[in-house]
Amino acid sequence: MRVATEDLRRDPELQWDHARQRKHANAVGVLGHHGPIIAVMGLRATVCPSGMSVCSRHMNDILVLPTGALADASLAIARSSVRRPIVDHSLRSFLFARLLADHEGCLDDADYDEDLLFAATVMHDLGLGERATGEARFEVEGADLAAAVLRRHGVAERDIDRVWEAIALHASLGIAHRRGLLTSLTHRGVFIDAGRITDGIADRLRQEVLNAYPRTSGDRSIADAIVAHASRSDAAAPPGSLAFELLRQHREAEHARVRRQESPERRQP
Repeated sequence: MRVATEDLRRDPELQWDHARQRKHANAVGVLGHHGPIIAVMGLRATVCPSGMSVCSRHMNDILVLPTGALADASLAIARSSVRRPIVDHSLRSFLFARLLADHEGCLDDADYDEDLLFAATVMHDLGLGERATGEARFEVEGADLAAAVLRRHGVAERDIDRVWEAIALHASLGIAHRRGLLTSLTHRGVFIDAGRITDGIADRLRQEVLNAYPRTSGDRSIADAIVAHASRSDAAAPPGSLAFELLRQHREAEHARVRRQESPERRQP
């Protein structure tokens, strides 16, 4: 079988394993109607034939990622814009969102679109990358950048608006989960990875995701990127926003650190 995705041939982190391709030939599930799919296990990858069904609950299948022009472009702009820990967070957010949709029986809903979910989750932090200007809050800048990618790929304006909303509201606790399936799954996938939401995903499935895309203990890449973006302008951190609160905490911590450094000097005769 010919491989349709050139990105993986160029990516040194992935290699083809045709033995695993045969293993997946007997898998059953609900994801195959989205076209060619790729199962990724750590640094290994397998492309499955179009139309093959894959069960996201199987240990070898929960890391399946969509492929195609839009998926490739979404991942490419994320990789070229933000640091690797943020890319990994974005991929984990997608996998958790899809596992959550599976757990809640949403995979066959008319509103469930895996390509749009992948685009929304993988690009949700573009506002923290080098393409952002710092002239608006990072959620909005990310949504604008993602919308431009979708528009270049001929996505319908209605669907572009759905992805824009999902990204713009992904950090809005108390709001996002009430704004439709795409926005709700994006928000919850992001916050499941951040450890802020208790979910119904089995521990063994969660661990498979973390094994493939490790989350370093104590890593502050996302928080630091939000603070750096918030520092660029008042518009980037309006009162009440996540960025405003993180920037406030950062400045208070810095002031406390400076006071601690100055105190011994003041006590000296």
